[in-house]
Amino acid sequence: MKAIVDPDRCQGHARCWEIAPEVFDLDEGGHGVVLTAEVPAEFEERARRAALNCPERAITVH
Repeated sequence: MKAIVDPDRCQGHARCWEIAPEVFDLDEGGHGVVLTAEVPAEFEERARRAALNCPERAITVH
């Protein structure tokens, strides 16, 4: 699975990082970034939950 954060949509709510810190981090401006190109299987559910909880819908997972 891959996770992608759209930097143009992310507003820095940090919900992704709170839900899945193994997958997401925050940049210098507090916006979400993906830590790894491929989400490890054990963190896929957290990555999906983070995408669903993003108020800006800036995260896609596939």
